[in-house]
Amino acid sequence: MIKKEDEEEFNSDLFEHYQFKADKGQDPLRVDKFLMNRIENSTRNKIQQAAKDGFIFVNGNNVKSNYKVKPGDIAKVMFSHPPYENLLVGEEMSLKIPYEDDLLLVVNKPPGLVVHPGHGNYSGTLLNGLINHFESLPSNKDGRPGLVHRIDKDTSGLLVVAKTEESMTHLAKQFYLKSSKRKYHALVWGIVENEEGTISKNLARDPKNRLIMSVPENNELGKKAITHYKVLERFNYLTLLECQLETGRTHQIRAHMKHIGHPIFNDQRYGGDRILKGTIFNKYKQFVQNCFKILPRQALHAKSLGFVHPKTKKELNFECDLPNDFLDCLNKWRNYSNNI
Repeated sequence: MIKKEDEEEFNSDLFEHYQFKADKGQDPLRVDKFLMNRIENSTRNKIQQAAKDGFIFVNGNNVKSNYKVKPGDIAKVMFSHPPYENLLVGEEMSLKIPYEDDLLLVVNKPPGLVVHPGHGNYSGTLLNGLINHFESLPSNKDGRPGLVHRIDKDTSGLLVVAKTEESMTHLAKQFYLKSSKRKYHALVWGIVENEEGTISKNLARDPKNRLIMSVPENNELGKKAITHYKVLERFNYLTLLECQLETGRTHQIRAHMKHIGHPIFNDQRYGGDRILKGTIFNKYKQFVQNCFKILPRQALHAKSLGFVHPKTKKELNFECDLPNDFLDCLNKWRNYSNNI
């Protein structure tokens, strides 16, 4: 089985978060007690565990449980997900399934659909739809039925889902051993100079913002992450890339692209949701803002997926078209570039 520390794409999910501002008359008080007094059904042990995990912040800075809250402080805590059996209820959902057999299925996830319950998404997830689609699904070590891997809510594209314990083990091993094939299309800010390249930089949780990943200053920290890319198309201020994952770390493409100075277009969490290239004339500014409205998410799509079938041992490869929002945004940039 896969080691738990190598399931980062699963273990990193945060289920719920709370934020409170201390009033002007607040007496100095340990942050764990401050939060426990304000969060219904919480316990001190739960809050202290969040502190040990690095998920308590005051004024944006990570703090220990004994930090003394002062007037005006803004305290935030994020908790890991509760037991999934309390949340996994089947819901009727229209799913795009390009392939299905007795052992697995491949689903084309639309943008905006959360893969599994977590971080305030209690229902309406892909997993809820899958549970309704099947009588039962196997669970991985984190209790997420059928899920071998995942993609972010606002990333569209292909996922493989296991239907039996045997296929779960077989497919998970392929992802662990990096023998599966995953290619993404990413629209990034700036002109990427080289036609192709490789980013081999460790990734770890950002010390200032635990919701994102970044490249540690100490290259011995973090976990190995390798992204191969090649240029598909160039626009005046953007580049369309094909990115192939050699590893599958949380936010890997998003964090790597930001690290090399080419954040993904309209990626709010990684700084791509503002005009980073081009002179901000009124017409250009309006054009970019219109593109943000057309594609109100990061421009990242899981375009292709390949793996060996657990039973037949044949290699299966799947591709899916870019969704309409991505296509419409690309067409606007093509027209803009051609008319300059």
